[in-house]
Amino acid sequence: MREIVLDTETTGFEPNEGHRIVEIGAVELFNHMPTGKTYHQYINPERDMPTEAFQVHGLGEEFLSDKPKFIEIAQDFLDFIGPDSKLVIHNAKFDMRFLNAELGWVKKPLIADDRAVDTLAMARRKFPGSPATLDALCRRFSIDNSSRTLHGALLDSEILAEVYLELIGGRQPGFGLNLEQGGQTSGPSEIWRPSPRPHVLPSRLTDEEAAAHAAFIAKLGENAIWKR
Repeated sequence: MREIVLDTETTGFEPNEGHRIVEIGAVELFNHMPTGKTYHQYINPERDMPTEAFQVHGLGEEFLSDKPKFIEIAQDFLDFIGPDSKLVIHNAKFDMRFLNAELGWVKKPLIADDRAVDTLAMARRKFPGSPATLDALCRRFSIDNSSRTLHGALLDSEILAEVYLELIGGRQPGFGLNLEQGGQTSGPSEIWRPSPRPHVLPSRLTDEEAAAHAAFIAKLGENAIWKR
């Protein structure tokens, strides 16, 4: 099962008021395990950056002025998330509203709302009455977010991936598998799968044990399940 943990940064709160996405970060999970494959893109919003938004993510007009516009990256983004992967997002309504507004403006297919998995709603159900911000959940699950001085879409996605795995019951054991080797990223096709041993392991049953077992089975009669 492929899932994409996703976050965006924007110029404000409402796309219908002219606000735009300025950054997208995403992390791929396969069977609830990070594959090492990520997506990250800064975007030129083609407008000014309000002071309030700049104080949140630190992305200014000068920095974003030479970055691609959304229409230039829209297809790459859609290709990364794929047609049916679930999108794990904290406060999903906010990000989905912006993503679909941007996709609609450039005449690209919209993302179905039922693809979104909202970790904010999950946290509120699991811990009613408790703070459910990303920082609060990091404290609850002892996840290191010390590098999160400003909001950043890729860093927040990586942190959210850890939070999400805790919300669904904790990270599953990796069986010692390293999905990133030599700095290379791995997709689902490269994930370890069980396969037959090249050589059958020798039996560890002794002759005495085999004889004792045969004698025991002989006492059970012809209808014994061992003889079927």
